[in-house]
Amino acid sequence: MTLIDAPAYDPRPDRIKRNALIGGLVFIALAIVIGMGGYVDGHGWFFSNIPSEHKVDHFLSALEAKDYQAAYNIYTNNHPDPAYPISRFTEDWTTYSPVKGPITSHRLEISRTDGTGVFGSGVIVGVHLNNRPTCTFLYVIRADGTMTIALHDIVYHACNNDA
Repeated sequence: MTLIDAPAYDPRPDRIKRNALIGGLVFIALAIVIGMGGYVDGHGWFFSNIPSEHKVDHFLSALEAKDYQAAYNIYTNNHPDPAYPISRFTEDWTTYSPVKGPITSHRLEISRTDGTGVFGSGVIVGVHLNNRPTCTFLYVIRADGTMTIALHDIVYHACNNDA
């Protein structure tokens, strides 16, 4: 074959390669932005803490509405614990709550993933209860979906503005 007999130039393969490269770079950049955005915004890598934040929000909303059965179901993830009956739960979240009374308002402040906790992997959510200046920390256990009061203050300084 000579130069005169060469096939005509077809730009399609080059265009496909260029578009695939651009698409791949855009995908990588978008993944980095979304992953870092969730972390910087306080919702965990790739916004992975948002389901736990919603669970805490629903739990505290049920307590505010004095719907203790719904709050208990959220707290135990619909698996009631015979060692922790609803009567004790109601007493713990009214008389002996972190604010020493019924919950009347809440504001979610921050959340952090905790992979080294006593219960395994979970999310610690810092909330302001009854417009108090300090946070209360609730721990959502990812393995079984139950909740408990956080036993340590991994996000204390971020929540209470004690930099």
